[in-house]
Amino acid sequence: MRNFTDDNDSKRSIWARPQMNVTFRAEIMPGISREERTFRIEKVLPNGRVTLHQFPGEFRETAFEAINFLREKGK
Repeated sequence: MRNFTDDNDSKRSIWARPQMNVTFRAEIMPGISREERTFRIEKVLPNGRVTLHQFPGEFRETAFEAINFLREKGK
């Protein structure tokens, strides 16, 4: 017999990893520079939300700018 829970879990999008940098969208923190809106992920929770180092709360993927892996490569 097939276990449908396993199939759904394998298709779930994993958008974040611990220690990864994320930047809050400018609409959430207006007037603050990109560097000041950037934080490191502390933990990815089972519901897909994340907690951040030195910033309180739990946040969804939509709170952050789209991840651009090439942005860091150019520095």
